Amino acid sequence: MDAGFINLTPENLDGEHLCCIIRSKKAHPGVEAKRQWLADRLKEGHIFRKLNAKATVFIEYAPLETAWTPVLGDSYYYIYCLWVCGESKGKGYGRALMEYCLADARAKGKSGVCMLGAEKQKAWLSDQAFAKKFGFQTVDTAPNGYELLALSFDGTKPRFAPHAKKQQIENKELTVFYDMQCPYILQRVERVERYCGANGVPLSLVRVDTLQKAKELPCVFNNWAVFYKGKFETVNLLDDAALQRLLKK
Repeated sequence: MDAGFINLTPENLDGEHLCCIIRSKKAHPGVEAKRQWLADRLKEGHIFRKLNAKATVFIEYAPLETAWTPVLGDSYYYIYCLWVCGESKGKGYGRALMEYCLADARAKGKSGVCMLGAEKQKAWLSDQAFAKKFGFQTVDTAPNGYELLALSFDGTKPRFAPHAKKQQIENKELTVFYDMQCPYILQRVERVERYCGANGVPLSLVRVDTLQKAKELPCVFNNWAVFYKGKFETVNLLDDAALQRLLKK
């Protein structure tokens, strides 16, 4: 099965699809934004491994020290995404990708692997029940039911950065922190802008464009975080229906 996977590299990045949004001809703005973001991240040891086929089957992880998330720890990998969708399910691809990540971590002398989870599975977060089958456990918690899951090889534990547990900001407007790690982000930012503009809703968009900004965020974050009335609400991407529900609070 291993021969069916490839890793993105600076040499093949421009010619490979990025799994979440697959286009064969017309370029997709979100995909191209992600491709530009990846070009810099690959130099930092970021791994994007995918099935060598037009399918949503991939894992994406990075050294925790350079992962754009407010999680701290020494010598860990951080998993952003692990997805197997559609007809590709049930073929062992998810297990193969997770096993690759764990083997890579051990081979590089890492202390373990971690990922964002929650007391109850949330949309846009990788399947934590699947991760727990490999031995991932909750090692830290944040308000609103969020958890940091980790598989430690040496007994050390990563942790949320102190600001990540604050989950409050002074700005009372609808506020979205985002980066370009996910190909869906650009579309969702534009969608939120359209909705708020059409409905007279004050909006603040904060692009997280440096590692330092990501590490100092006032909430948990995988690539997107929403505040309203000064309080953290969700890491889920918003559609119009979700915006309507949120703004009624």
